[in-house]
Amino acid sequence: MVLVLIIAAALWGLGHLMGTPRQARLIMLGLLYVAVLGLQVALPDGHPLREATGGSAAPWLILGGMAVLVFLYRQGLGRLRAKAEEKEAEEAPAKPKGTFSTTELERYARHIVLREIGGPGQKALKEARVLVIGAGGLGAPALQYLAAAGVGTIGVIDDDSVENANLQRQVIHRDADIGMPKVFSAEAAMLAQNPHITVKPYQRRLTGDIASELFADYDVILDGTDNFETRYLANRAAVKAGLPLISGALSQWEGQLSVFDPANYAPCYQCIFPEAPAPGLAPSCAEAGVLGPLPGVVGAMMAVEAVKIATDAGAPLRGEMMIYDALWGETRKIALRRRADCPVCGDLDKSRG
Repeated sequence: MVLVLIIAAALWGLGHLMGTPRQARLIMLGLLYVAVLGLQVALPDGHPLREATGGSAAPWLILGGMAVLVFLYRQGLGRLRAKAEEKEAEEAPAKPKGTFSTTELERYARHIVLREIGGPGQKALKEARVLVIGAGGLGAPALQYLAAAGVGTIGVIDDDSVENANLQRQVIHRDADIGMPKVFSAEAAMLAQNPHITVKPYQRRLTGDIASELFADYDVILDGTDNFETRYLANRAAVKAGLPLISGALSQWEGQLSVFDPANYAPCYQCIFPEAPAPGLAPSCAEAGVLGPLPGVVGAMMAVEAVKIATDAGAPLRGEMMIYDALWGETRKIALRRRADCPVCGDLDKSRG
């Protein structure tokens, strides 16, 4: 009998070292037990093999019976525990929306001690819904900081895939992500940074037939795109929905951002840029180049504006445009005014009036 126990221990130990699943190892021991019991029944008394494996079926039957009792006991105990936990869960009060776990409280402690944010502000961030258009140069840092800040629901829409040329500035993506849709690469990075948030990836281009319905699910829109067609579309949809549009732009060494929010008496994007520039006057980053860290600076500023709006902290850049010149280390702000004849937001004052 000792020989069989040694064989059983060897099977279990070797299976563990080889990474064999526990269930498979249990099946191997069961087959060994059946084989030994079969030898005890089939072979005559005094047979050397029968003597080497115990000499009688009785101890093996007792051992098997004990194993069955232990198994049944554990199964019954597990069911009782499950029922108790289910009853406790039913009787426990529902966790209020916006409450934080101990891990979250520790994670957001530096926000909570800020007078302008505090606990109520962090709760507002947890309940906030922010949509980022574009997971490229501006979207990458904005998405990372929104996730780290604890914005509860973050949407990201982009139809592009990660390319090697993106990695010089689009820091949310990794070399291993080349070829992957940007929205899924960004989603993986955000959830790895903060598993306490919800990320909604939309692998498609923003178009007029989906913009209104999509924007209705969010409170704040960030536009990090690099083409004027999408910028004007996002502006129209945001004005229609009454949502603030945080818009950033880049060119070589310079970046700019503003919060376009006609619902709060600020101009919209088309008030400031009535028409798209002629071809060649505003070259893309691919055509004119862009400093790698520059999108990080401007994208992070866009995330700051989103946090300020969500928590009602400070003064967002409504009616102002911040311009950052990285080459000369200069930052300046210029005032922006609404246009009464703006085809997008010009009728808002009349409807208020």
